[in-house]
This record gives sequence, C-alpha cells and structure tokens, in this order.
Amino acid sequence: MANERTYPILPCRELDESIAFYETLGFKRTYRQVRPNLHAVVALEDIQIHLFGMEGFDPANSYGSVIIAVPDPDSLYHDFAAGLRKTYGKLPVAGIPRITRPRKKYGTVRGFSVVDPGGNWLRIYKLGDTEQEDSAEKAEGLAQIIYVAARLGDAHGDEAQALKTLESGLARFPDAPALERAKAYLYRAELAVRTKDYQLAQSSLATAKSLDLTNNERTALEEEFAHVTELVNQE
Repeated sequence: MANERTYPILPCRELDESIAFYETLGFKRTYRQVRPNLHAVVALEDIQIHLFGMEGFDPANSYGSVIIAVPDPDSLYHDFAAGLRKTYGKLPVAGIPRITRPRKKYGTVRGFSVVDPGGNWLRIYKLGDTEQEDSAEKAEGLAQIIYVAARLGDAHGDEAQALKTLESGLARFPDAPALERAKAYLYRAELAVRTKDYQLAQSSLATAKSLDLTNNERTALEEEFAHVTELVNQE
C-alpha cells in the first residue's frame, strides 16, 4: 500500500483556546463540531492535528505526544516563534503553552518541541535524520553533558535536573574549550529563565559573553546569543 496517513487526536480542556493557539502557529481550522462530541481539525500544509474537548481535563497531566518530521525544523521554528511573539508579546518558554528552540539532544535527532494549551507535546524532528547519525553520540566531555542536559530540559521537560546536569558538567570540565563553555552557559541562562531564576539567567548570559571566543565562534553562536538575550530581557 502507499499514501497512508496517520492523524493524532489530542485532548484539550477548551477546544476554542486550542484552536486559537494553533492559528497563532499558522495552522488553519478546517473542521469544528459540537455534537455528539467536541472535535476540531487544524492543518498546516500536510500537518493535520485533530483536537477533542474533555470536560475536567487537566493539561498538566496530559500524556499526549506526537512526532512530526519536517524537512526544515529551523524554518518552521522561526515561523512558529514569530506567531507566538505577535500573540503573547514574547516567546512562551515556561509553563503551558511553551516552545523550545531547535537543538540536538543526546540520543535524539535535531528538532524542537511545542507544548500546546492541552499539555500535548509536538516533537518536531528533521525528516530523514536518525539517532545513529546524531553527532551527540560521538560527543565527549562538556559537549556531551550539554546534549544530555538538553534531553532532560527539552525532551523531558525537567529543567531542574537539566540545570543540575549542566552545573555538574561545568564543574567537571572547567578547561573545556571556550565554545563548549559558552554553549553551556547560554543553555544554563535559558533554563534559568524557564525556572524563573532571573539572577542566574543574567549572570550566565554575562559569563557566556565574557568568554574569549574567536570571531568565527561568535559568529557560530550569534543566533543562540540573540535567542538567550531575548529570553533574559523579556522577563
């Protein structure tokens, strides 16, 4: 057989709230019904997500999760982020709903996640990537610690444990290359914002900026510096 399709059906507390959130990301509502049960469909090109309303549902207890493989997760992230900034006035990176930026995580492929108002995780990965091809598997020292922390913080949503992992890595590898330390401090700043430790966020960003990086290294981290600076300044 060919041309099969699979569409996730995700729960939500308020159907219209979830529809509005997906419209913020650029989706269009293609269907909505009230009886015999609350149900809607939102679509963005070939991505179709079904939503159903559940009375008394608590998004914090949701186990809903779906993997979406796309050719260019970075481009999709920028589209989603632009819509969220326009609606919320900032990037929502903590609580429900929220979004994480694209990065590689230990044992996974490159991508980012969105948690919708129903507490459901949209895990966006790069189409065609495999775990075996991920450079995280070959990383060592502080670089590997960053990948592990990213999996804890971004894939599992455990920012507190991710922070502990980073702190341990920075203590164990004080002589790691400046580029790796900059990445660690930048991610620590991001995690600190998510956990509302704004003093740690500011000091981590300041430390990352103070490191002796080459011009090429600063260029490579330009987007990451901009992202973290935005998060720190918006709080």
